[in-house]
Amino acid sequence: MQNTVSKSFLYFICSVSAMGGLLFGYDWVVIGGAKPFYEQFFHIYDAPIMQGLATSTALIGCLVGAMVAGSLADRFGRKPLLVTSAVLFTVSAVMTGWFDDFTMFNIARFIGGVGIGVASALSPMYIAEVSPANIRGRMVSLNQMTIVLGILAAQVANLFIAQDTSTMDASLNLARETWNNTMGWRWMFWAEALPAGLFLAMSFFIPESPVFLAMKKEELKNSQPQELKNSQTHKLTNLKPYRKVLTLGLIIAVFQQWCGTNVIFNYAQEIFTSAGFDVNGMFIDIVITGIANVLFTFVALYTVEKWGRRTLMLLGAGGLAIIYLILGTCYYLGMTGILMVVLVVAAISCYAMTLGPITWVLLAEIFPNKIRGIAMAVCTFALWTGCCTLTFSFPSMNAAIGCSGSFWIYSIICISAFIFLYRNCPETKGKELS
Repeated sequence: MQNTVSKSFLYFICSVSAMGGLLFGYDWVVIGGAKPFYEQFFHIYDAPIMQGLATSTALIGCLVGAMVAGSLADRFGRKPLLVTSAVLFTVSAVMTGWFDDFTMFNIARFIGGVGIGVASALSPMYIAEVSPANIRGRMVSLNQMTIVLGILAAQVANLFIAQDTSTMDASLNLARETWNNTMGWRWMFWAEALPAGLFLAMSFFIPESPVFLAMKKEELKNSQPQELKNSQTHKLTNLKPYRKVLTLGLIIAVFQQWCGTNVIFNYAQEIFTSAGFDVNGMFIDIVITGIANVLFTFVALYTVEKWGRRTLMLLGAGGLAIIYLILGTCYYLGMTGILMVVLVVAAISCYAMTLGPITWVLLAEIFPNKIRGIAMAVCTFALWTGCCTLTFSFPSMNAAIGCSGSFWIYSIICISAFIFLYRNCPETKGKELS
């Protein structure tokens, strides 16, 4: 009975922590569906730099959140930081849809980005620290499952909130288009407030990480007050002996973004209109990719403990390299229609069962306990730097070389990463955290 209760409680606290991932996914992807409408509202539909800024502001916030998450989590604990991220998500959801000013819109997105940065560093680390080794990979992958569920929730919300403008009635279409451009995009952001408030309420009922409590007990036992005060400085200095594993973590983190899959979520309009779909067809295609994302993340939950982390990372890098090569060639040849959707779904599926979840599992497992907090923060900062540069660069890159050239570049990146991972990526399946 005790084991049953303990297992149930473990699933409860991991699920609550993983709600940070749910909001991370929603907040990160909702921008893609709202993009065609707020660009009209703010009059930036023909300004690629401003478009890149609007989609990247939250990612800049991610950098800030990731940068401070590790040191604050090691000082105050994992739980207070999860509560803080819930507050930031809630505030951002309300403010983003409220403001009519483009600058204030971006400030609100920045606040949500800080929440993403904190949650993306803390949620997988917290889950790894409370989970036993034999199911840790599956439990940490639960965080990725909630991320993709958040992505799908944003895609479905965007689909149902946006008014269909494909009717034959011109006046009705004009009225619906006006509503989309003035109010529709606001409700896409406001819809996040409900799960954010739920995460905030439930985060008060989870315990502190036992690894953090043990670390604090050891520090209090062995440290003088001044040494304790300077502990974060010591931790940064003590990263030097771990430069090899830290470099591995940094490359894995950046590659998860620069593999290119996430531009499909953030720039769905460009990806699918270039493949011959109108705005209404775009929303349907987006939901299809979201469903594939969820289904193949379920596959990852069952393969991560069987196939191992290394095998799945290699499968992801190699598979995406091939898919992007084909996809880029199809764009170059001017192909449109269902084949393009199939290739995009294949890329999302490959990513969802490999690089998406397994990157977070590896980052939570490869570092020793005493540097995990700060090392996770450094790697998460690098991951969001990669995401920010990827997102900001795509509009200009797409304008210069088209979707074909962009996906060929991502294919080359994936090939290079495959070679690096084959030579350097360890297997961490079943290993105890130490």
